[in-house]
Amino acid sequence: MQAKRESAGGFMFSADTDWQVIVENSFPHKETPDQLKATVQVKEDMEKSRPMDRLLCGDVGYGKTEVALRAAFKAVMDGKQVVFLVPTTILAEQHTNTFKKRFKDFPLVIEMLNRFRTPAEQREIIKGLEAGTIDIVIGTHRLLSKDVLFKDLGLLIVDEEQRFGVTHKEKMKRMKLNVDVLTLTATPIPRTLYLALMGGKDISLIETPPLERHPIKTTIVKFDKNIIRTAILKELKRKGQVFYVHNRVESIDKVALILKKLVPEARVMIGHGQMSSRLLEKTMLKFIKGEIDVFVCTTIVESGIDIPNANTMIVDNAKNFGLAELYQLRGRIGRFDRKAYAYLVVKDFDSLTYAVQKRLNAIKKYEELGSGFKIAMRDLEMRGAGNILGVEQSGFIDQVGFDLYCRLLKAEIENIKKSGL
Repeated sequence: MQAKRESAGGFMFSADTDWQVIVENSFPHKETPDQLKATVQVKEDMEKSRPMDRLLCGDVGYGKTEVALRAAFKAVMDGKQVVFLVPTTILAEQHTNTFKKRFKDFPLVIEMLNRFRTPAEQREIIKGLEAGTIDIVIGTHRLLSKDVLFKDLGLLIVDEEQRFGVTHKEKMKRMKLNVDVLTLTATPIPRTLYLALMGGKDISLIETPPLERHPIKTTIVKFDKNIIRTAILKELKRKGQVFYVHNRVESIDKVALILKKLVPEARVMIGHGQMSSRLLEKTMLKFIKGEIDVFVCTTIVESGIDIPNANTMIVDNAKNFGLAELYQLRGRIGRFDRKAYAYLVVKDFDSLTYAVQKRLNAIKKYEELGSGFKIAMRDLEMRGAGNILGVEQSGFIDQVGFDLYCRLLKAEIENIKKSGL
C-alpha cells in the first residue's frame, strides 16, 4: 500500500491563501517554536505531489489540534473535503466546537457524525458528504462505515491513533490511497513509531510545553481506604475535583457507593460509555461546571476532556492498563498552572508480574513534561515493533528481518517511480 501511495501521486495543494493567514493569526495563544515548525512541515507535505503520511507526536495540551486545524483549512481552500477521525464522542464534540468557533467567519460547512446524532441527522450528513456540500466532518468510528462516501476527500486526520484497533485501521486504508494523512498522537503505538523511525512515515515532534505547566507527581500505592480518602480530601481542600478511574462498568456503581461512604462530604457521580448519550452528556457538563467533586469513570475520559479544576487522578487496578493508556489518562490532569497528583492503585505489590512492574515504574519515572515520546520509545523497547502489516499472520519477520524488509521496500518504491508506472 505504501508503494502504491508513493507511485500513484496525490493532490498538490496550493500555497497559502490570504484567508489562511487570517485563520492562523486568530489563534488566541502564542505558538511554540515546535508548533510553528510542525505546521510548516505539514503544509510543505501538502504542497508536494506525493501523498502526505506524517505522524505528529506531542503531549496532551501541546497544540497538535491547532496544527491539524490549519491543515484542514488549507485543504478546504482548495475545494477538498476533510475527515477528522477521533476515538470518542466527547472528543468529537470538543473538536467540532473548536473548529466552528475558529472558522465562524468563513463560509465552511462543518458537521459531526457520532452516536449522539439521530438516524435522520446521520442520513443527512452522509448525503451531504457524498454530494460535497460538507467541507469538514469530525466523527468517531461511524465515519469508517461502508455507507459513508465522499465527493472529493483530500485530507484524513486521525486523532489519538493508538485508540484505534487493527480492524479500524484496515478500514481507513480504503480512503487512504491518494489522500494526505496526518496522524496525531501523544504516545504512538510501537508499530507506528517504528515505521516513522525507519522512514516509512514522516514524523514531527512538538516537545515545547505550554507556559506555567508543572510535572504531575505520580505515586504507585497499595489499595488503602485511608490513602484514597486523604488524596480526595487534599484535592477538595483546595476546591479542586478528582477523577477516580475504574474501568469495569459492571462494578462501577459498587465502587461509587464505597467512595460515597468513604468521603461523605464529597459529591460523587459516575460516567461510562454504556450510559445513554443524554445522561452522559448531562453528567459531563455537571463535572465541567464543578457540580461534581469525584467523577468515578471508565477510560472514556482518556481523550477530549479539558477541566482545569480537576487535578487529582486515582487509577484503580492500574496493573490492567497499558503504558500509553496510563500516560494518556494522566494527561487529563495538570493541564494548567496547578500542581497535579496521580495515584496508581494496585491491590498487592507481591502479585505484580515483572512486565507490570516495568510498566508502572516507567510511568512513574517519566513524570516530567513532554515525556510522551519517551514513553512511546520505552513501549517499543518493551513490546517490540509488533506486526507491521497490521494483520494476523503468524511467523511474519523479526526486527532484523523487518529492517531488511524496509530497505527492500524503499528500493522497490524508487524502481516504481523510475519506471514511470
